Amino acid sequence: MYESKLAGSVEQYERHLFLCYKSHELWPTRVEESDADPLPKLLASALKARKDDIKLKTRLTICEAGDNGKLSDGDVLIFPEMILYRGLIESEVDSFVEDVLVNEKAKLSGKIEKLSGSYVFVCCHNNRDRRCGVCGPILIEKFKEEIESKDLKKHISVTACSHVGGHKYAGNVIIFSATPHGKIAGNWYGYVTPGDIHELLDKQIGRGEAIDRIWRGQMGANVKRVEEPNHTNGTNVKSSEKQPEEIVAASASNGGGCCRGVTGFSCCRDENVEKKPVKKGLFSWIGNVERRHVITTVAVVGAVAAAVVAYGAY
Repeated sequence: MYESKLAGSVEQYERHLFLCYKSHELWPTRVEESDADPLPKLLASALKARKDDIKLKTRLTICEAGDNGKLSDGDVLIFPEMILYRGLIESEVDSFVEDVLVNEKAKLSGKIEKLSGSYVFVCCHNNRDRRCGVCGPILIEKFKEEIESKDLKKHISVTACSHVGGHKYAGNVIIFSATPHGKIAGNWYGYVTPGDIHELLDKQIGRGEAIDRIWRGQMGANVKRVEEPNHTNGTNVKSSEKQPEEIVAASASNGGGCCRGVTGFSCCRDENVEKKPVKKGLFSWIGNVERRHVITTVAVVGAVAAAVVAYGAY
């Protein structure tokens, strides 16, 4: 059983932008606010300034260009429109927001290309939270391995992305793929392990069906109405309030952790493990607590270690 409810844990929104920018290993804690990273900061600021003029509730996330040679830094992927804006530079940010997002005249831009296939984004934002920094790259490696074995490299793209909210749900995965009716859906998943990858490819991408046990929500779905995903189908610029999951993530920022194993155990979801890291020597620490607490804590640490080993075995 999961300690945190997954379904309905995604803030309602209608459009998602992914800005290709550098490597996940280089992203600072809040890349959209970094003076050293002007392009993400300018785009985030422009989206916020024009939020009342943008018809669709739009979210911004940073991603890597990947190693397939199809994308480059400055490229912007836009969902659900399934379009790619090539080579955004700092001086074009305002006109991009005005033309593509406010006036929705993307077709008039010579930098627009149509996207095809499915796109998988995995949170690997280590400088924001080490849980995703550890889980994310492992998931990407497993995705690529499965995609290669199924000869689907031309149809499915997988890349690392920045904080999407809810590090306590690591590993976090967002999949943009077509529903059986041909519409593009952005499905969010949490507590994903390498053991879930085959099912995500076969069921979510292959058949357009959500996987209930790890499903968090969907782009375009109202979280107040979404309770169970029985269907087949970064930065929220319409809200200045901090999301609940972001508050949790901030309090646990850069905390150690791991993702759940096949049994459902996860130190990512164990608040005691997150809030009480062992920093002192064992014997001095024992002197400050009762023996029964020591025994309990040692048991938890042992379980955590077992989960890490199990996760790494994939």
